[in-house]
Amino acid sequence: MFSPFRSDQGAPKAISEVDYADLEQLRELEEGFALELKQTFSPSVRRKIPKIVASFANSRGGWLVIGISDAEKDVCPVPRPAADVSQIVGELCRRHVSPAPRFSARFLPDPANPDQGVILIQVLEGDFPPYVADGVVEIREGSTSGPAAGTALVDLYDKATRRRLEVRAFCKRTVYYPMPDARRKELPLFDLYLFRMGRRSDESFSRERSNETAAAMREAFSQRGLACRIQHAHDSLVFRIPARDETVVAHSTIELFPDESMKLSVPAVLLEGSERDRALATMTRRALFPPAAGARLIDAAATLSRVKRMATLLDAYVRVREISWTEYAVAYELENMAGVTLWSDDETYLAYAERHGVLYCATTDCLSRVRYLSDGAHDTFRARQFAGSHFFEACGLPLGSPDPEDNALVDALLRT
Repeated sequence: MFSPFRSDQGAPKAISEVDYADLEQLRELEEGFALELKQTFSPSVRRKIPKIVASFANSRGGWLVIGISDAEKDVCPVPRPAADVSQIVGELCRRHVSPAPRFSARFLPDPANPDQGVILIQVLEGDFPPYVADGVVEIREGSTSGPAAGTALVDLYDKATRRRLEVRAFCKRTVYYPMPDARRKELPLFDLYLFRMGRRSDESFSRERSNETAAAMREAFSQRGLACRIQHAHDSLVFRIPARDETVVAHSTIELFPDESMKLSVPAVLLEGSERDRALATMTRRALFPPAAGARLIDAAATLSRVKRMATLLDAYVRVREISWTEYAVAYELENMAGVTLWSDDETYLAYAERHGVLYCATTDCLSRVRYLSDGAHDTFRARQFAGSHFFEACGLPLGSPDPEDNALVDALLRT
């Protein structure tokens, strides 16, 4: 990803890493396809910002630096805005650009006078173009922006279509689960997919990046008091809680990719042996339904606890890496869950089941629609909440129901 600023080792700097002294590096650059300079933050410049941002999003991304003269590249500090620059730029884009482009903005204060400085705006290449600014599709043309021609519009729509197909293709489990017991060949699984937008999905791990992301995931596990074991795949890292029996018993896994997309797979906790016998006996005694010989039951409390615990690790990883949830597209999948009964010996559940029937997954294997968290409306997204609520909903739990009886059931199961 292009950056006009470099570290002492020549590596591109992220917008959060840029120092005021780095502005001198701009003297060696010219305005162009991915860099535009503005000397002032005047009303006329503010009116141009949506057009510039949209043009970068429709192209390969780029940087707008405000407070630098075009010709001499001199630093001409602008007054510190009264509001946060991210809010200012975000409001301009919400009013004038559709769909909402992804960007980062920062006010870089002058060390000699913190009330003035330079504004940095980094725009990421858009995943779903065209981005329209006040009714016009703007693209980069050399060092300026201009309306896209017919062929350029076709290319932009094709790019968006390819991206959607790429996201959809990502949403499938790729970790291996050993299932030597033929009776358990259809292991019920809950899968959560988080595709990071704006990154190249064909990036490969460098050793340095691999160690960096692995350390962050280890930190996420450590924050939850959990140990972590890492396995290297050809294009991902697989994280598990260490267990001696993992070659014969399925355990939850997190798969992390070079662009920091993630996949979570959580096996449901099946009732087996004496526990299953007791549950079936309770069903028979309370006439819930005639249990079939091969009926599969999952422990509601244990399974939900497992799902939420593993999803919490994703929340922790995102915080450690300081990634915004708005960078992710999210989907979930139920594998081999069709007809699986949700079981609890909680009296509220049993009484509910006597009146309405037991809860079970009423659909065949399903992959949810993809939710794109890039419209600014999902800043509070949490993988833990998403995974827990959608797992239970898929098994028939009436979340969000206005019926007090339904709500009592939800409260009873969620607190177990």
